[in-house]
Amino acid sequence: MQRNNRILQPTAWAVTEVGTILLHMLIKLSALLIGAFLLISVLAFRLETVPSANSPAYTSDGQLKFPDHYREWVYLTTGIDMSYNPALQSADHSMFDNVFVNPEAYKAFTQTGTWPDKTTLVLEVRGAQSKGSINQKGHYQGTDVMGLEVHVKDEARFPGKWAFFGFDNETSAKMIPRNMECYSCHSDHGAVDTTFVQFYPTLFEIAKKKGTLSTGYQKETASTPAK
Repeated sequence: MQRNNRILQPTAWAVTEVGTILLHMLIKLSALLIGAFLLISVLAFRLETVPSANSPAYTSDGQLKFPDHYREWVYLTTGIDMSYNPALQSADHSMFDNVFVNPEAYKAFTQTGTWPDKTTLVLEVRGAQSKGSINQKGHYQGTDVMGLEVHVKDEARFPGKWAFFGFDNETSAKMIPRNMECYSCHSDHGAVDTTFVQFYPTLFEIAKKKGTLSTGYQKETASTPAK
């Protein structure tokens, strides 16, 4: 039986035309997918690199600007009458130490057990009061802030990655010199990345689970009997 070329030839052309259309459609679809992927990658990169509103900010001469909204950050802990130096005499009044950290750093710590770059910790000191309203015993915090200290991790800016700043009603402050005792104290005794996470109860448990407690801290606590 002889093939009818006049019937088959239009069919072959139709198949070829459909294949060409499908090929063009696949090429366009691939181009769109690649473009979308690149756009998402660029947006993600920009989100990672654009500084947060809570990132540390500095004046033109390198002073740290005080983070005015720190009380909207994550609250970590409160200590009362704490002192790291046994030789210091106790004050004639009690003081509360409140610690806050920027939300981005807190979230990163809960995931990794350590502090990311641009972490900012604020220590707020308030006087303890005992007589007021219906209170009959114990202490509560006064409204006046007696002192403010900021501990910042900025790896590109500071030798040792971290720096301390003390504030006394100023809007900006110079870095506390590195020869001050606060640096060596935190380096020698900080539980995680030179910070006193051992006094932050919720984060301390995370650090233990993540295995990020410093070797120095673990040796120190292993040789010190629990009280």
